[in-house]
Amino acid sequence: MAPVVGKARKHLQNALAAAGYPSRVLVACSGGPDSLALAAIAAYFGRRGHVDGHPVSVAGVVVDHQLQAGSAEVAARTAVVLRELGLSPVEVRTVDVASTGFGPEAAARDARHAALESAADDLSCDAILLGHTLDDQAEQVLLGLARGSGTRSLAGMRPARGRLLRPFLGLRRDETVEICEVEELDPWHDPSNADPAFARSRTRVEVMPVLEEKLGPGVAESLARTAAILQQDADFLEDLANETYLSLVEREEGAVWLPEDAVRELPGALRFRVIAKAAADVGGQQPGYGRLQAAEALLRRQGSAGPVQLPGHVSVSRLSLSDLAQEHPFESSGSPADSAKGGPREAARCGKLVFRHQKPSQQ
Repeated sequence: MAPVVGKARKHLQNALAAAGYPSRVLVACSGGPDSLALAAIAAYFGRRGHVDGHPVSVAGVVVDHQLQAGSAEVAARTAVVLRELGLSPVEVRTVDVASTGFGPEAAARDARHAALESAADDLSCDAILLGHTLDDQAEQVLLGLARGSGTRSLAGMRPARGRLLRPFLGLRRDETVEICEVEELDPWHDPSNADPAFARSRTRVEVMPVLEEKLGPGVAESLARTAAILQQDADFLEDLANETYLSLVEREEGAVWLPEDAVRELPGALRFRVIAKAAADVGGQQPGYGRLQAAEALLRRQGSAGPVQLPGHVSVSRLSLSDLAQEHPFESSGSPADSAKGGPREAARCGKLVFRHQKPSQQ
């Protein structure tokens, strides 16, 4: 057995163990070297029928995005290879990639993930195996740096997220090519991977080789290690922000609001995350840093201010204490009942940030 094959089997074995040994797994395969190598390694465990004594069966799915001429033929040919490897059943799912406003790569990813989740449901699979490698992770981090993204984006792809497992994040791309050679597989090479129209392709073909040349070998491993470290930090901050948000949020018809004094006192890292969670709570999308800064700046305004528009048709405004007193004089001034309970709710004695979802205007 070639050492690279043994290494890949160990990575998949560890990933399935960490996921609780799912009894039925689905390999997502495009026909490229990474996912085809993953299919071959998964097929080994499928033929054995177990992982560490835990029963397992392996199915396969090929998603045809219909974005290139001849994609149906590539998908059909890949499905044949998967069946020859022993995966069963193997399905081809055809998707229509609709524009989402976040670029063609994001739209294709969303369509693909929806198809994978649907296939996993239909085939009663507990896990979906994806063939992303260490190189993909390094490129993801580099793209996040170029965009000026936050901790979550720089943390890259998770080894496990829901049913999605990425067991090859510790393997280099050239190792998956070697696995295909050892297994006598002829992978399909997606021409879009070298298309300079896509930022990821430029990063792969032009940027990473220059970094390796100028900074020395190990750049990809360092970027992937950065992602692993930041994943722990991002998870901690996300949990803390979620607890904080739930402790502060108040709801009223068609909106949520946060007491401004409490939000203002939060550390910056939490303050921005809590504002983003409020926007998401009313149906918005993740705001960029500039929009979050604009919303956070409302806390430093005098009197009522806003609205600030956030992605996903969400507006955020500041209502001052004086405006609240005019709207709810009884609540602002307090009442004997409040005094008996120890005073009115603290949020009623300060302004608040109000988040509303607005229906897009019909043109």
